[in-house]
Amino acid sequence: MAMGFLKKRAWTRDITLIRISLIWRIPSLKAFDMTDAATLSQQTLHSLYRDHHGWLESWLRRRMGNAWDAADLSQDTFLRVLSSSQQIADMQEPRAYLLTVGKRLLSNFYTRRSLEQAYLEALAQLPEESVPSPEQRWLLLETLQALDELLDGLSAVVRRAFLWSQLEGLGYREIAERLSVSERTVKRYMAQAYEHCLLVDW
Repeated sequence: MAMGFLKKRAWTRDITLIRISLIWRIPSLKAFDMTDAATLSQQTLHSLYRDHHGWLESWLRRRMGNAWDAADLSQDTFLRVLSSSQQIADMQEPRAYLLTVGKRLLSNFYTRRSLEQAYLEALAQLPEESVPSPEQRWLLLETLQALDELLDGLSAVVRRAFLWSQLEGLGYREIAERLSVSERTVKRYMAQAYEHCLLVDW
């Protein structure tokens, strides 16, 4: 069992390093010439991973109680750092930055788990002839998760108004009646939601 765990950790580490190396070699993802500066940045990224990956994975494992999920989330953290605009070489406190990203991903992880559980419970209430296929279930769950991430940071009432408008096709008057607010307030909610969607960093 211990050997299997060690092999899993080594495999996850190797896969992450391979993915990092491949991303740096795809011009469409990183628009730059392979200059000395680019090579230095790649070396810096590998150093960041080598020096802090074990620490981050241990921190995540203590909070998640699951070595496999912690390994996956640690990998996702470094990939998120790679895709961000933060200059790795300029990081004054790399562990603090990794912790910030890791905490955000950890929060998203538990949100997705809760969303998936609620979705499965809702499916269980459907008559058998209405149950979607496995492919449809996956697509629906992915859509729900994407919507949840997109609207993250908005208040519950603004999220509700936006989803009623976009998913149920309700007009401002109907939404106002459901929320017991004025149409002007609903318009303000919708403006907040649209602005948030435009500014969100994917």
